[in-house]
Amino acid sequence: MKVGLKLCAEERTALELVDDAVLAEQAGFDFTAISDHFHPWIDAQGESPFVWAVLGGISARTDRIEVGTAVTCPTVRMHPAIVAHAAATMATMLPARFFLGVGTGERLNEHITGAPWPRPDARREMLIEAVDIMRQLWSGALVTHRGKHYVVEGAQLYSLPERPPPVMVAASGEDAASLVGEIGDGLISTSPDADLVGAYREGGGSGPAYAEIGVCWTHDADEGLRIARERWPNAALPGALSAELAVPSHFEQAATLVRPDDMDGTVITGPDPEPYLEAVDEYEKAGYDGVWFHQIGTDQRGFAEFAAGSLLPALADR
Repeated sequence: MKVGLKLCAEERTALELVDDAVLAEQAGFDFTAISDHFHPWIDAQGESPFVWAVLGGISARTDRIEVGTAVTCPTVRMHPAIVAHAAATMATMLPARFFLGVGTGERLNEHITGAPWPRPDARREMLIEAVDIMRQLWSGALVTHRGKHYVVEGAQLYSLPERPPPVMVAASGEDAASLVGEIGDGLISTSPDADLVGAYREGGGSGPAYAEIGVCWTHDADEGLRIARERWPNAALPGALSAELAVPSHFEQAATLVRPDDMDGTVITGPDPEPYLEAVDEYEKAGYDGVWFHQIGTDQRGFAEFAAGSLLPALADR
């Protein structure tokens, strides 16, 4: 079971994210996953640097750790040819240790250019076409493509890695997971759902399945819950809200409905390693090959020290 650390671009400056990647490598994490947003979810999170510039800094400061996006939307705000170009370059800077995580995105980040926000079925179609375009470009061929959603006119990538980056695709339901098995090199999700992993495998998926676990390590569990509710109440918002709300103020309005009890069970808090270990076990039993921890809040160093001293050794001894 691989264990990673989330580099949370909604809460950290560009330079802090680079430092966090170094901390993750020093602590002994296997990989990092960095969010790719234009906006934070709410103003209290406070940041949202351009992730592709941050990845360049991470490549210069780390030597071993795997790095990927979790996740990039290559369909609306950014044309898939541009994402293919960026990902190919990053794969040359992080040889054999970069993966491209992709998904259908959220209105929060994708509406900013004035493009319409498509319905869910159209977003899935767009993602399928986008992944196909990126794979064509990574072959090094001269690509002209006129599809239902995208046009590529005589494009060819010259700076290419020895191998194309793996494409990890996010899914939250069984139908979407089955699609990931067809178009992706791996699955990304947030739920310890064995049926979801099974749908990915039945759809043809043979690559790794990764998931995110939300945590707020602190010396006091109640304080961790308070920080999580203040800085990450969107974790408790139900259904399709995360994909459909347009600006951080809308998420703040929705978050006023989140009660302290609603956060309980969505985030692991406190200094005891056991709940963290139990969560990893739950995902492993569901069939996942790796998890990453999203440490909510600014105390990334504290969590890295906790991981290096207690959590990762305990996981290695299982």
